[in-house]
Amino acid sequence: MTWLRIVGVVLFLVGGVWFLQGIGVHIGKSFMIGDSTWIIIGAIVALAGLVLALRPPRRRVSKP
Repeated sequence: MTWLRIVGVVLFLVGGVWFLQGIGVHIGKSFMIGDSTWIIIGAIVALAGLVLALRPPRRRVSKP
C-alpha cells in the first residue's frame, strides 16, 4: 500500500465516524451527535478518502 492509500483509508474511516455521529449514532460522548454540520463534513471527508484509496497508482516515467 502506498502512503496515499493509507491516508485515504484513514480519512474514509474518520469521515464515516463523523457522518454517523452527525446522524445521531452514539459512538462515545461527543458534541457532534445529532449536529447536521457533521453529516456534511463527514460525507465530504469520507468521499475524499475513498477517492484517494481507490485511485489507480501513478506510473513512474523513466527518464531516457
